[in-house]
Amino acid sequence: MQPTATVLVYSDDANTREQVRLAAGRRPASDVPLVEYIECATLPAVLSTLEERRVDACVLDGEATPAGGMGVCRQIKDEIFECPPVLLLIGRPQDAWLATWSRAEATVSHPVDPVALAEALAGLLREGQLTTA
Repeated sequence: MQPTATVLVYSDDANTREQVRLAAGRRPASDVPLVEYIECATLPAVLSTLEERRVDACVLDGEATPAGGMGVCRQIKDEIFECPPVLLLIGRPQDAWLATWSRAEATVSHPVDPVALAEALAGLLREGQLTTA
């Protein structure tokens, strides 16, 4: 059985969650494991999932409401022990400085560019493999 990586995708918009899943696919790069996605539409769902399951990376929608991905990122970095790396979807490239405040490890602009998203997610999963090896 092949190893899998678990990726949490947070957005209040089901279409955004679907775009992330379709853009990254089951394997964002040939040198990372197959991906299993967990979709969350609310902040409480994100927090309970991170407390209850092992998650290898998070993709958070910076434009989500009422809890935006940047604030969610900052909160989980403060509250979750060994918080997984975060890829933040930002509305404008100028918002990258806010992603730094939130402590996200990577950003990709909305609308989702499949190549950029897959590369960024694969990078986070590779980094996670190094820390668990």
